[in-house]
Amino acid sequence: MSLNTLSGRFALLTCIFVLLAELLILLPSIANYRLDFLESRLERAQIASLALLATDESLATDLESELLENAGVFNVVLRRNDVRQLVLSSPIPGPISATYDLREQPFWTSIGDAIAQLMDPANRVIRVIGAPVNQAGQLIEITTDTKGLRAQMIDYGLRLLLISAAFSVLTALLLNIVAQRLLLVPIRRVINHMSAYASAPEDARAIITPDARLTELHEAETALAAMQRTVTSALKQKARLAQLGQAVARISHDLRNILTTAQIFADRLETSADPAVRRAAPKLVNSISRAVNLCETTLAFGKAEEPAPTLSRFNLSALVTEVTEGEAMAADRPADCEPVEFLTDIPASLSIRADRDQLFRVLSNLVRNARQAIEATRKPGTIEIGAGEDENDWWIRIGDTGPGLPPKAREYLFQPFSGGSRKGGTGLGLAIAADLVRNHGGRLELVRSDEEGTQFLLLLPRELVGISPRTAAAEAG
Repeated sequence: MSLNTLSGRFALLTCIFVLLAELLILLPSIANYRLDFLESRLERAQIASLALLATDESLATDLESELLENAGVFNVVLRRNDVRQLVLSSPIPGPISATYDLREQPFWTSIGDAIAQLMDPANRVIRVIGAPVNQAGQLIEITTDTKGLRAQMIDYGLRLLLISAAFSVLTALLLNIVAQRLLLVPIRRVINHMSAYASAPEDARAIITPDARLTELHEAETALAAMQRTVTSALKQKARLAQLGQAVARISHDLRNILTTAQIFADRLETSADPAVRRAAPKLVNSISRAVNLCETTLAFGKAEEPAPTLSRFNLSALVTEVTEGEAMAADRPADCEPVEFLTDIPASLSIRADRDQLFRVLSNLVRNARQAIEATRKPGTIEIGAGEDENDWWIRIGDTGPGLPPKAREYLFQPFSGGSRKGGTGLGLAIAADLVRNHGGRLELVRSDEEGTQFLLLLPRELVGISPRTAAAEAG
């Protein structure tokens, strides 16, 4: 039986506790046996002394020696009527090593004396004091030796140990059987259900049915069943969403190709001789462009994951200039609306480490959203981009003077298809931008958004954490 199993450890703990219980029983029992032994010596000495007290004549030396030998003592002293009398006596073979008064000996002292007796194999002379039986005096005092006492104590302890060990083994066996039946069997059942469920989590038949009689195990099975139902439902939903995503990706791909062709023909309508057609052509082109953009964004988001960033050092000011110039050229403002003003506050020497193409996508998305929000108000506005660095991060702030984000957009800002604030928008741009920043180990935060405008903060870590050796070597180069 392995100690790494619950049953093995339970059996080991049972044996330890049983041994501890035997020890707590054995020591007091041996101490009581020692007291009984000494008290029996006192009683036999008192009986021997009655032979002398019953006659007024002195006993013969041979008879006195026989009485002392039968009592197992050397001397007997009785105190009666406050008079101490040496009743029986014989030569003492050695000095008295200890005196034990059995009338007022504490329990712990008795156990200590018993342990000391077991540890001392020598035959020593001791004095024992006790109370006579049947009130035959004030006290009785004997002088005896410890010959045979230690051997009898050991023999008694071994017999007691064997008997208690037999009962202990039986008790441990019964406890182990009961534990197996009440605890281990239900636990193994739960483990088997978990293993079966792990092999086929989509199969609802593998969900455990709580039927344990013990309250704790029943609660555990109920919680496990609830978790399994949740996981099974989530896996089924995930499979359906995956299938739906594949279908949407195929449809978006084909629709993009169709719309691209339509866009080419729509461009030609702008050269039509019909004035009404020429006026309608830009609106048609814009509608088709938005549809193409939706298809391309959906396809990009439908990928399993963005590629890992390829880090390199580059000048941030130059990258931001590319972004602002591109957005200025792509502006689609009404004729009567003033152009959006771009302001940058970036140190010309600021160099950061990131994936340049991915950071361009992130900044383009944020700046484009800000520009379109300002243009939608048909009022002049400003987009300000600032950057800097501290001990831990490079930071980039993108703020605008637009109308701010609506509450629903702020609540689901970085969730796909939920955080869009512009009419006709998909809400995928910010979700993709946040993913790209997280891939760098950074984060994209909304600092504020109110009637005075919106501000985002982009943080990129300066420390190389979780970067492959190849990328680190390229960075160092």
